[in-house]
Amino acid sequence: MEELLVKLPGYLIQSGLKIIAAVAIFLIGRWVAKLLSRLFERLLLRSNVEKTLATFVRSLSYYLILIFVIIAAVDKVGVKTTSLVAVMGAAGLAIGLALQGALSNFAAGVLLILFKPFRVGDFVEAAGTLGAVEEIKIFNTVLNHPDNRRIILPNAQITGAKIVNFTAIDKRRVDMVFGISYNDDIGKAKDILLNLVRSDSRVLKDPEPVVAVSELADSSVNLICRPWTKPGDYWGVYSDTMEKGKMELEKAGISIPFPQSDVHFFKQTETA
Repeated sequence: MEELLVKLPGYLIQSGLKIIAAVAIFLIGRWVAKLLSRLFERLLLRSNVEKTLATFVRSLSYYLILIFVIIAAVDKVGVKTTSLVAVMGAAGLAIGLALQGALSNFAAGVLLILFKPFRVGDFVEAAGTLGAVEEIKIFNTVLNHPDNRRIILPNAQITGAKIVNFTAIDKRRVDMVFGISYNDDIGKAKDILLNLVRSDSRVLKDPEPVVAVSELADSSVNLICRPWTKPGDYWGVYSDTMEKGKMELEKAGISIPFPQSDVHFFKQTETA
């Protein structure tokens, strides 16, 4: 007992020094982790990487460094870290298997941020959904639908399907079809439609709008009308041209026939 009491102060001092050293390692290591993670973020931002990805890398690097710091601090106290690392590895594997969907969305989010098939504000069709891009996150992307619905899409669905960006290019072609009667003057109808789109200030001068015969259909001669406009003016030009085109064609005496079929009856003569 006396021997234990003699050794106790030395043991307490030694243990106390280990604890102090572990606390010092943890505090200094945490400060270094914050410093390095912020440095990583600044380097990524200077490289024109999206802020979302830079922020995520900062958080991820901070926690990874902090894990090593904690292991070093625990080892300094005298706790064997080999088993601890093994347990953490097994736990990480189990978590990874349980979060396969989340990890695939994360990987897809990184790809979207790096390769930039669209940006915030673009009007896109992603995973079969139309909308303006409100926000690109690590795990999902937020779209605002034209009818004012907010749609949240998992990033893995976006990268796994077709992406159509309607605003990536500064001009867009408006495709319209006008049907006229076979008895009408094709040249006159073409001139009416060309003058109509050329008089619209929203229609671009270059490329030139095109009006041409596209099909000799069952009930009509179909004319395609293809002016070019800015993406933001697309639907305005489309709806106004369709409405005014019908009115101008009818005013000029050109009919717009509806689908119809001619039925012929033949009288069968009886033979004796």
